[in-house]
Amino acid sequence: MEWPVDVALARPVTQLPTGPWAYEIKVDGHRTVLWRTEDGVRLQSRTGRDVTALWMDLAMAAMRLPPGVILDGEAVVYVADNDGNARISFEAAQSRALSRPRRARELADRNPATYVAFDVLAHPAAGFPDLRPRPYVERRQVLLDVLADTGPPIVPVWSTTDLDEALLWYEALEGTGVEGIVAKPLRSPYKAGRVWAKVRHADTVDATVVGFTGAARHPKALAVRLPDGRVALSQRLTTALSSVVAPRLVGLGQVGCGGACPAGPVWR
Repeated sequence: MEWPVDVALARPVTQLPTGPWAYEIKVDGHRTVLWRTEDGVRLQSRTGRDVTALWMDLAMAAMRLPPGVILDGEAVVYVADNDGNARISFEAAQSRALSRPRRARELADRNPATYVAFDVLAHPAAGFPDLRPRPYVERRQVLLDVLADTGPPIVPVWSTTDLDEALLWYEALEGTGVEGIVAKPLRSPYKAGRVWAKVRHADTVDATVVGFTGAARHPKALAVRLPDGRVALSQRLTTALSSVVAPRLVGLGQVGCGGACPAGPVWR
């Protein structure tokens, strides 16, 4: 399998599908593909960048995996609430992802990361040099097998085929950093594109649009100033939304955020 791998994504839906589906909790972190190579570990972002230096605590932990294993999952950071309970913090993961390597190491010492694995793409030692064509149910079992002796901070995502249980997770875990549920067909292979479905808790934030990426007639994303003064990029605009937004961008210019815009959407 060649680096970088194109990842599978989920399309937003208003309710979870029924039938032969698996339902997984969607944790609020940074999408990361973990490659256990013959002599080390590499970590890949969703866009294909090498982010190993930012998640060295996870890279060190992943050395316990068999060589050749490739996992897909989410790098998350737990922080303590005021009442002492731990929750997943997207802000903490964002800070790590936007840091320089030295700063990332300092943040890791303060709040170590956890890798929540939700798929396995390869496990050569078990006879699977490329698991992507195999159905979800087979990949899930291989994932559980390969992580059985690994332990935290690399853990399998919660998964169930019981819709009622998934809906209970959706309601009960909202305040813990679980932002929704991802549904995956049990017989589906792993492939790039929006082949899964997701429902998520929605947050509304008032923000001022200060720029955009792409062309004025067809903006790709919006740069907005949040209430705390930070500038962030929205998620990629759909074609329909882009056509509605475009006439309202008079007087605004394109933006090149560099290090000023967080590498994450305003609404996710």
